Amino acid sequence: MDPARAVALQLALGLMATIDAGTPLPPFFHQVYFWTPVPPAGLGRDGHPKTGGGIIPDMGLPRRMWAGGRLRFDAPLLAGERAERITCLERAERKRGRSGPLAFVTLRHEIFQRGRCCVTEWQDLVYRQDPDPQAPRPVAPPARTDETDSRQVRHDTTLLFRYSALTFNGHRIHYDQDYARRVEGYEGLVVHGPLLAQRLMLMAEEVIGPLAEFSFRATAPLMHFEPAELCLRGNDLWVRGPGGRQCMSARAVVR
Repeated sequence: MDPARAVALQLALGLMATIDAGTPLPPFFHQVYFWTPVPPAGLGRDGHPKTGGGIIPDMGLPRRMWAGGRLRFDAPLLAGERAERITCLERAERKRGRSGPLAFVTLRHEIFQRGRCCVTEWQDLVYRQDPDPQAPRPVAPPARTDETDSRQVRHDTTLLFRYSALTFNGHRIHYDQDYARRVEGYEGLVVHGPLLAQRLMLMAEEVIGPLAEFSFRATAPLMHFEPAELCLRGNDLWVRGPGGRQCMSARAVVR
């Protein structure tokens, strides 16, 4: 786990570079490791690897979203040491929602170092149809306003590009504005759900202590031009976007 990648993420987030060989990685920094590159012929229209060619079956739906996830931290991952990740498909099912057919996929990642499982991550993905231009836009849930701590954050196009590069995330909604608007129906570039979750994890660890578990759920997209607030009260965290809408909710459990 090359320390340089973790340092690059620290700097991209505006943090001090503190990671060297042997340093425990901050929570969720394993996202910049375990890349799975495929040749261009193996990519879908959105820049992600096509479904059906690997562990995720072809769900027959074009739009992929990271809906949320859950993590258990049993031991810190150390920079500069070898690590292994084992991925299992826990769930893949189609359902019908109010907006049409949906598919839900859950992946379980177990990350080992020194013969021990240090981090277990459950990644929840949702697949759906292309948006109907005539359909009303979904209404985002309102965010809480009872936080005891909050941070103002912004996500410009440079940060989105750098995070995509560091996590080897080719999803075009994060860097191709024409695609994001014309094909997937967004108002601009979409801030990565894992990037918002990363910010919330760092805030939780700073304010309430080292994490034992963390879960998060994306509830509305945040655009690159929109300011946001990271909010915390007790063990609950959330991202509040413009107009008071909730973009993500999360729960932290400390050691």
